[in-house]
Amino acid sequence: MSLDSSPRLDLRVAIVGAGPAGIYAGNLLANAVEEAGGSVAIDLLESLPAPYGLIRYGVAPDHPRIKGIVDSLHEMLDAGRIRFLGNIEVGRDLSIEELQQRYHAVILATGAIRDAALDIPGIGLPGSFGAADFVAWFDGHPDVPRTWPLDAREVAVIGNGNVALDVARVLAKLPEDLRTTEVPDNVLEGLEASRVTDVHVFGRRGPGDIKFTPIELRELGELSGVDIVLDEADFADVDPSAAPTNQMKIMLRTLNSWRGTEPTGASRRLHLHFWHAPAAVIGDDRVEGMRFERTRTEDGRVVGTGEFVEYPLQAVYRAVGYFGTRVEGAPFDDTRGVIPNVAGRVTDAPGLYATGWIKRGPVGLIGHTKSDAMETVGHLVADAQAGLLAAPTEAGVIELLEQRDVAYTTWEGWLALDAHERHAGATHRHARERVKLVPRDEQVAISRSGTLARA
Repeated sequence: MSLDSSPRLDLRVAIVGAGPAGIYAGNLLANAVEEAGGSVAIDLLESLPAPYGLIRYGVAPDHPRIKGIVDSLHEMLDAGRIRFLGNIEVGRDLSIEELQQRYHAVILATGAIRDAALDIPGIGLPGSFGAADFVAWFDGHPDVPRTWPLDAREVAVIGNGNVALDVARVLAKLPEDLRTTEVPDNVLEGLEASRVTDVHVFGRRGPGDIKFTPIELRELGELSGVDIVLDEADFADVDPSAAPTNQMKIMLRTLNSWRGTEPTGASRRLHLHFWHAPAAVIGDDRVEGMRFERTRTEDGRVVGTGEFVEYPLQAVYRAVGYFGTRVEGAPFDDTRGVIPNVAGRVTDAPGLYATGWIKRGPVGLIGHTKSDAMETVGHLVADAQAGLLAAPTEAGVIELLEQRDVAYTTWEGWLALDAHERHAGATHRHARERVKLVPRDEQVAISRSGTLARA
């Protein structure tokens, strides 16, 4: 991205959210302005003490390939062109209005961390959970309970995306196979006490319409001590060679390789069900089962067949998508769970921008996040060139944070916390790359033990 021959730009920009969307936006903005010989001061504000967002708190700990993404994000922040300020809740510690007084522009990259609703009878019964909450627990998020009820033997996971597979895999996986990951000790203890024997994954569509990625699906077949169970009835008329993409062909071949395999007598089983639309959660005082309507496709749409089936279950996890969270002081679409915008420019809010899932909804992978940030940054730069951004009227945020006794963290603080976690992993009885520190106050204390940034 490059700028034209407009007058030199000297900008101050705040980005709210230190996940991939926010970090990519900051890096792209720094590149664009520097290429034109201008200057930009970028503050990256994050509600958690540590950076990386859902990469740290939304991806299963047994995914080593995520390390490459973290390494890339680390390099962008470690370059020193973006100032990380963590443990700051915009809307509580600082308002959007106060940010706009101190920066030419504010980019909201707060993502989508809540579970989307599944509106069926019984979904609120005890034993019914959101997948995002479970993922946050096993990833050691500081703001969720330290324990998780894993007393159910038969568990349902509703959804046919990668989050559903992450949840199902962690529930089914033998805990000893997680001991070398960065999973926190409290999580490992909970999983070691789990009573789960059968995990059922249900999808509304057929095998030819799954939303997994091939590597996520293939990982299921690599689980030790777990049998994969498929229903032959779900594969009627499924032809891998007719799949529209190579990715889908690979996944259908993987599924076909599991069909008809003899059970090994493993202690745990992972059942993959297709053509099942959730109709109701069954139970009086807690989850006792689920009712599904069998489905089929008609003109590309999923329709019910009128045939209902029930399964005995003691827990249900809905993994039907994420939903954005309102940022106090910014417009919000309660129906779509996004900040209303046009190509990144927030509607009726000059100088306010959005990128990532809070801009377009919780769809797409890392590559989409990069292109998304490029669009938003391009429009911010164009608005700056056109003189549409108001100059800051107040000094930076550090003085205000300190006046309010906000215990903010910095990049240097993250390096200290990162070193602490790596040391805990290296000295752990099960050798690991790191062991995540969970309590927020302990994260903040270690992060602030170093030298804090000053405005």
